[in-house]
Amino acid sequence: MFQIEKRNDVVRVSPDKFGSKLKKVALEVLRSKYESTINSDMGYIIQVIDVDLDPVGKIIPGDGARYHKVNFSVLSFFPLLQEIVEGEIVEITDFGAFIRIGPTDALLHLSQITDDYLTSDVKQGIIQASQSQRTLKVGSKVRVRITAVSLGRGASMGKIGVTCRQPFLGALEWIADDIPKSTEKVEKPKKE
Repeated sequence: MFQIEKRNDVVRVSPDKFGSKLKKVALEVLRSKYESTINSDMGYIIQVIDVDLDPVGKIIPGDGARYHKVNFSVLSFFPLLQEIVEGEIVEITDFGAFIRIGPTDALLHLSQITDDYLTSDVKQGIIQASQSQRTLKVGSKVRVRITAVSLGRGASMGKIGVTCRQPFLGALEWIADDIPKSTEKVEKPKKE
């Protein structure tokens, strides 16, 4: 889930930045510290959006910099267990497919695609089911449920596991085929 969170911190403004606009310097410092990192509380931090800072800073003896308290907003992506998301297959491997969801990739293991027997052709970038002949390929749009989340620290990627072994999950064309089948009315026996 994408979200905007409010946070606070202290920004160090080095002496060589004293002539610059304080808000701009604070934004640069916060972006270099937070953007493209993973935080266990916020998830994948995409961008620092806005900053509001105390114009009165503090100076610490032995350090010529000023320290300012700041409140800022970040745009982040926090994958939630059991959340249903849509993404695009970006890589096919021998053991499954990687799906781009938000700013990261999730693993869709072969065992989590379907009950059918699957074959994976890495060179052609395709996974095919033997009985139903359904396929997944690089570029396919899929709907999946998040089943495992392990967020790393700092710039580590973290790990997300997903499944499409439930009704109305999988490639979007599979879902489009399954909807009419699920809405067909079963004839009721006539009463005599």
